[in-house]
Amino acid sequence: MPGRIEDYALIGDLATAALVGHDGSIDWLCWPRFDSDAVFAALLGTPEHGRWRIAPDWEGGERPRIRRAYRDGTLVLDTEFRTGSGAVRLTDFMNVRDDGVSNLVRVVTGLRGEVAMRGELVLRFDNGRVIPWVSRLPDGTGIRAVAGPDLVVMRAGVPVRGEDMRSVSRFVVKAGESIPFVLSYGASHLPAPPPQVAEERLAETETGWRQWASRCAEAGPWTEAVRRSVVTLKALTYRPTGGIVAAPTTSLPEKLGGSRNWDYRFCWLRDSTLTLMALLRAGYVEDAAART
Repeated sequence: MPGRIEDYALIGDLATAALVGHDGSIDWLCWPRFDSDAVFAALLGTPEHGRWRIAPDWEGGERPRIRRAYRDGTLVLDTEFRTGSGAVRLTDFMNVRDDGVSNLVRVVTGLRGEVAMRGELVLRFDNGRVIPWVSRLPDGTGIRAVAGPDLVVMRAGVPVRGEDMRSVSRFVVKAGESIPFVLSYGASHLPAPPPQVAEERLAETETGWRQWASRCAEAGPWTEAVRRSVVTLKALTYRPTGGIVAAPTTSLPEKLGGSRNWDYRFCWLRDSTLTLMALLRAGYVEDAAART
């Protein structure tokens, strides 16, 4: 079962966005744009409709304690898992694409002791309906998945194997170790997206978001809350055109069993106007002007 909508955190690259569950599962991602078909659609169904989960392998044992937060002024999300044997941090982000390639990056870092981890990648194109053809990369660093015009490549710092139409990894993280996972989207008729250095992308992403967030106007005791809000609003903008989506989701009913299942992945006039007003009041005059 998917989590509650309030348990999901948002990450994005100003062209699309992903929703990360409290349990380390990414249950929603439309690629390559906000309005594209989803490759992870577990939010609307089950894990069989696509997800990417990385978390402690606690089945049969004690459930880990979880704490998470965004890094200040950024859209970089840290989730900390604490178990009886140790603690790890899972860092999730999407760097703003500057070369046409969209990357979803996850880094597992050991904080204390050692923790047995399990990764499960379930790629399902066309909103959960299409299982891709999966093969190993020639250099052995990961896998490639193809479905019609779509190509997704995953490069990982640990071995990945196929298991029941899923790509699974089991590994142990010790204190001080850092293990990267990079999922990249591209067109299937073009060469595979190039390898990414997760640490470099993380540094670039943190710097870029913090520089942008630092321009937020002071709002007294509410400054931090306002800054976090404008970062979220910025994440809902489509950089190539300046369009603003109302939300990155679709088909979530206003009421369970109800008929109002709107698609919010478009520029609704009311929502766009409210976003522009918020950006103006927060001091982002140039950003607001670029979207009018």
